[in-house]
Amino acid sequence: MSSNRIMTVSRAISEAIAQEMRADPSVFIMGEDIGTYGGIFGATTGLLAEFGKERVRDTPISETGFIGAGVGAAMAGMRPIVELMFVDFFGVCMDAIYNLAAKNIYFSGGNCKVPMVIMTATGGGYSDAGQHSQTLHATFAHLPGLKVVAPSNAYDAKGLMISAIRDDSPVMFMFHKGLQGLAWMASPEGAASELPEEAYAIPFGEAKVVRPGKDVTIVSLSMMVHRSLDAAAELATQGIEAEVIDLRTIVPLDREKVIESVRKTGRLVVVDEDYKSFGLTGEIIATVAEEDPTLLKAAPQRLAVPDVPIPYSRPMEQYVLPSADKIVAAVLTTMKKGA
Repeated sequence: MSSNRIMTVSRAISEAIAQEMRADPSVFIMGEDIGTYGGIFGATTGLLAEFGKERVRDTPISETGFIGAGVGAAMAGMRPIVELMFVDFFGVCMDAIYNLAAKNIYFSGGNCKVPMVIMTATGGGYSDAGQHSQTLHATFAHLPGLKVVAPSNAYDAKGLMISAIRDDSPVMFMFHKGLQGLAWMASPEGAASELPEEAYAIPFGEAKVVRPGKDVTIVSLSMMVHRSLDAAAELATQGIEAEVIDLRTIVPLDREKVIESVRKTGRLVVVDEDYKSFGLTGEIIATVAEEDPTLLKAAPQRLAVPDVPIPYSRPMEQYVLPSADKIVAAVLTTMKKGA
């Protein structure tokens, strides 16, 4: 492992793709502006120069066309990575995602694999308005046949991308725009991280305790891991030790790690940048309740986006997004209720 090589999430993703493309000639990438431009969020920078236009394919603005082409290429023996520029655009190509990519392994009785990565940008906070700011983790997690990944830092992004490319099932690889480390979009300090030069794979379904604690469990993913860590640091000044769990993947979901933590702390706060109703926050709470409701000393709390389109107005957008202050307040609520 090399040392002192700190890299951004965007660089980590492009390095993972490049290493897999060198190792496996069946891997290629396509999407809007992923070639000369290098992807608007930097996830494909440098790939065109090394691999050429046959394996780094700029596409027309036709999500249905290139997602559908990716499914066909995967079923024909290739390993495509297809960038859906914003996750919000999934509606245009949902039939190709859900009725083709997600179901064809099942429909074929396992005889046809669909080793395809759909890489897409999520998240708000930058006044991109309601059609460019959603997260939608639960939308894809709700659809059988898709694996769903949402890294919070560069180390995880590289390892999870390599696992996604090597997987024989379709994977939604959902990176947050605000974690990419772009010059024009500030990222939390912890998003960039030390990165080994060699290829490595992080198994799906293994959540990570990123801050140990004994008083309350905070479960989150993607950008909300950083908001949760900020909240935990503030809570520590008040004598409350919060354990922060980064789910890393939603499908498969590491329910055991969550239950293990709540068994220790007795309190639970779940934070997600997706919509609140029918979402991941409710699923995590249900997981604990179904295991053993007596694990909880107090009613669980959940923080997510209210059921409204993401506002364009910056003050209104910040009002609906979870924040460290809101997480602190939710923790204090569950601590008082359980006192």
